Amino acid sequence: MFAKIEEAIKDIKNGKMVIVVDDEQLENEGVFVMSAEKANKESVNFMMKYGKGLISVALTEERIEELDLPQMSQNNKLAFDLSVDYSETKNGVSAEERALTINKLLKKGESKSSFRTPGHMFIVKATKGGTLKRASKIEVAVDLPTLSGLDPSGIICDILNEDGSMAKLPQLRTLAELLDLKLISIEDLIAYRRESECYVVREAEAKLPTAYGDFNMVGFVNKLNGEHHVALVKGEIELTDEVLVRVHSECLTGDAFHSLKCDCGEQLASALAAIEREGKGILLYLRQEGRGIGLINKIKAYKLQEEGMDTEEANIALGFPADMRDYGIGAQILNELNVRKLRLMTNNPKKLIGLRGHGIEVVERVPLIMETNLHNQKYFNTKKEKMGHLY
Repeated sequence: MFAKIEEAIKDIKNGKMVIVVDDEQLENEGVFVMSAEKANKESVNFMMKYGKGLISVALTEERIEELDLPQMSQNNKLAFDLSVDYSETKNGVSAEERALTINKLLKKGESKSSFRTPGHMFIVKATKGGTLKRASKIEVAVDLPTLSGLDPSGIICDILNEDGSMAKLPQLRTLAELLDLKLISIEDLIAYRRESECYVVREAEAKLPTAYGDFNMVGFVNKLNGEHHVALVKGEIELTDEVLVRVHSECLTGDAFHSLKCDCGEQLASALAAIEREGKGILLYLRQEGRGIGLINKIKAYKLQEEGMDTEEANIALGFPADMRDYGIGAQILNELNVRKLRLMTNNPKKLIGLRGHGIEVVERVPLIMETNLHNQKYFNTKKEKMGHLY
């Protein structure tokens, strides 16, 4: 169904565009992607004619800093708050002038003084590490040119049907055939990159006796940002095993201080006990406090919750997505630990999608059922009703 990633890379290098979708199980909405370096008025006009959606330029964080552009939203997934036109364009809206703006965004020596805002080219910031860090079309738009040896920047255009609705996989297949374009999935690109590169380093290992049993503690370092993560491993893990795994995001208040506002500490204890009973398994502890917003912001979110907000509303009020956690690093660590198939202890369906998007096969979801209390009842309700957690 999908083209090989090698074929897509070749087309990108030659200045063609490709159609990118999530995968068969996800939203299946598609975008045109091409190298920004290869953009011209014909390719921009093509996107305007056949895509009909928003056209944006995906740039690396480093390039955005070089341009000294205004501060962008911290919510990278929705960072469409910055739009520009090159200062020498008339109104910036034509295909030719949009292509000129794209060209100048890539040109060394240009800075924010070369652009006026708001404009007609929206800028989105790609996460450092690309699709191995976050499985998003924005990262694909940077990964493909990078893999083809071009400037690490791309153009994205949402694809709409004639009636204005978002094109889904069946329509995208038809369009790809009509326009003679390669159709690829993010999942396949991630798998391609995982086979050839890795950004986690196994740095240390020691035995760790605990109240739940004896484990082997393995320390990993993320080469992209220096973060430290650990895995508590029980038993010898074979490639053919369906391993019992808990991917646990750090929660200082719950894990160490036994906070009653959440059930994190209880889930951690329950998972370790389950792995000990199994005689084999992994507790992966990721350093992404407060659903990825960090400890201080988590405390600020707690204060907003005291004033009536729920946990999702508090994160958003602070300028973050409801959940910023990334499971790409976890998937790479599990891969380094010989895990290919796992039985995942979680109540969060998004975690299943996050790991599957990084090439890990989840053969079973193992629920973790905790008791509620006076302090965390609203927290449980929010996770169930607004975040889709399964209880």
